[in-house]
Amino acid sequence: MKILVVGGGGREHALTWKIAQSPLVEGIWCAPGNAGMAAVAECVNIGAEDTGELARFAEEKRIDLTVVGPEAPLVAGIADLFQDRGLAVFGPTREAAQMEGSKDFAKQLMLEAGVPTGRAEVFTDYEAAEACILNRSAPYVVKADGLAAGKGVVIAQDDRAAYAALKACFQDRSFGSAGEKVLIEEFLEGQEVSIICFVDGEDILPMAPAQDYKRVGDGDTGPNTGGMGSYSPVPVLSTEGYHRCVEEILRPTARALAARGIHFKGILYAGIILTAGGPKVLEYNVRFGDPETQAVLPRLESDIVEAMLAVVEGRLAGASLKWSDDPCVTVVVASGGYPASYAKGYPIGGLEEAGALNGVTVFHAGTRPGEGGEILTDGGRVLNISALGADFAAARDRAYEAAGKIDFEGIYYRRDIALRTLEG
Repeated sequence: MKILVVGGGGREHALTWKIAQSPLVEGIWCAPGNAGMAAVAECVNIGAEDTGELARFAEEKRIDLTVVGPEAPLVAGIADLFQDRGLAVFGPTREAAQMEGSKDFAKQLMLEAGVPTGRAEVFTDYEAAEACILNRSAPYVVKADGLAAGKGVVIAQDDRAAYAALKACFQDRSFGSAGEKVLIEEFLEGQEVSIICFVDGEDILPMAPAQDYKRVGDGDTGPNTGGMGSYSPVPVLSTEGYHRCVEEILRPTARALAARGIHFKGILYAGIILTAGGPKVLEYNVRFGDPETQAVLPRLESDIVEAMLAVVEGRLAGASLKWSDDPCVTVVVASGGYPASYAKGYPIGGLEEAGALNGVTVFHAGTRPGEGGEILTDGGRVLNISALGADFAAARDRAYEAAGKIDFEGIYYRRDIALRTLEG
């Protein structure tokens, strides 16, 4: 098979790395890819949101399956375009992708399905949203309705922070059209877990759970990011709790989509908070999580291409996945200043040494090749260091040993990823 992977981040590198292990695959192309993906695939200079050019390329190369990594092209309708041209694509249609493209759409569907989630009110102007704040008590969760690159959610601990979040959406237009509608949600307390799930209509195949770290600083301090680390499995989520998430959240959601006439085919990712009253959904995504994928896929012993084909060909029912018992810890290595402004173009040292450690895989997230053959930083999140180990202590030690071998100007990473797994 010939596979095209759309995207160029750490998630897409992990997907490409896993796809390359399938005996079904004879060639992989990545668009646009990155310096790490170039080691296992051929990178082509086509942007992830240039859907027309991607379809043309898939036709020209006679690609057998296109795997879409990022959310933006899915929300824009890349799957619809490919299907219209008779091209096999792994990812939901534009209508189904509203589960991530509109938090209001997802919230209403969950309420219809009886899926446990926080209360929310929806606003389209600043004054009405401000009045809501005046009549409620902090903390507040303020969410831009549309796609905001993981930065459209603010947990406001007081009224001032809530007003600033509303101003960013409605007045400053910080998130463009994504902030034209805003949700003010109930603040829920508990640990968060993520479950990534293959979906084909009402048939689902959930993957191993993961837990990620959204804030930039140790101890969950500082602004939200796209994710600073993750690990899998999740000790705080019992086997019973996991099955409860599947049966009370994921399966009813798939059924509710089908009841609306939406045949969802692809990945449904549930961000779930484990409250004292049981698991509740914080958000849905319609693609593999990032950086959760980088902690989940190293544990997957099954052929991921087989699972993707089962979805595309409508035969997911009865499929299963095999997992390693070894936990995986992923540390995100970032550019200094991220998630605010940061510089690019610094040479990266230590990549070979880090990748040579037993159980370690270095996934590139924001890198590019330099003219002299070196690899340069090219993003806020630069590398994802994933390590397997016999237990969390071993996996964590390996991940941080590898991270310690990486060097570039302004390098930064959290030092407490998966620390809670050792604290009982």
